[in-house]
Amino acid sequence: MRGGASAHVRADVRHYRTRSRLARSARGLLLAAASILFLAYVLAPVAWLLSSSFQTEREIVSKPPHFLPHEPTLQNFRAIFAARDRRVTYETRRAADPATGGYIPSTASNLLPAAANSLIVACAVVLLNLIVGIPAAYAMAKIRFRGRQASIYGILATRVIPDIALVVPFFLFIRNLGLLDSLSSLIITYLAVTVPFSVFILVTYFEQLPDELDKAARVDGCSRWQTLTRVYLPLALPALVAVVLFAFLASWNEFLLALMFTQTPKSQTLPIIVASFTSDFTISFSFINAAGALAIVPPVILAVAFERYIVSGLTAGAVKG
Repeated sequence: MRGGASAHVRADVRHYRTRSRLARSARGLLLAAASILFLAYVLAPVAWLLSSSFQTEREIVSKPPHFLPHEPTLQNFRAIFAARDRRVTYETRRAADPATGGYIPSTASNLLPAAANSLIVACAVVLLNLIVGIPAAYAMAKIRFRGRQASIYGILATRVIPDIALVVPFFLFIRNLGLLDSLSSLIITYLAVTVPFSVFILVTYFEQLPDELDKAARVDGCSRWQTLTRVYLPLALPALVAVVLFAFLASWNEFLLALMFTQTPKSQTLPIIVASFTSDFTISFSFINAAGALAIVPPVILAVAFERYIVSGLTAGAVKG
């Protein structure tokens, strides 16, 4: 009797384990399928951008469309780097045919200087974000003073205001300073947009670090500045990477403020010049896509360089307790 019961129990256990394995496998397949669909949705536009940058204009507009170039070419990238040496006039633009790859927008020669402007602005904003945000975040996280919480939420509340609502106040401020059509105007306004969120990221991360570290450093004779630089900054590297990525990408990709505050190529940034390619006699999609492919290189390099810190940095402060 006992042997029959034991066999029945073993059979039930095997059946339960089989069902558990099948359920885990089904869940894994479902998650994999959902992940693949999500990645396809997110990466498809980028993949098409890269693919079409190596296609001729005739291939891009062909029917039916094809994802991979039949005859890959570098002529779009060569045209970008040769645009400065080519004289583009009304007649040459009107006569050129985009399908042959001979069409170059009149503002093409401004593309590389605009990329340099974008890089200068983005690096300056990143550096100033760190200089301003690190001491402010440390003070709010580790120094108890009246109005501390109100200060934190007041800073964060500034990010609730849409950027377009700030255009007129920013414009009047920049005009009164005499900084219109300069890189300084972009750096100042981008700081106002990015610093609040950068401070919030760092505050939430510093709050996770034990207060005992601060007390021990103070007992050992460290000043507040030494405590920040020697104790907390090495531990806050993931949050610093998150701030760097956020500030760089926000500055590199920003369009609205750059459109309002810059009027000449000496100060215009990459998004403005790329957008100007669509306002000529016709549109060369292959040329625009090649410019877009070049524009994503710096952010990709930055992401690859700090890949190991990105996830932990972007989730800094997400769990408290």
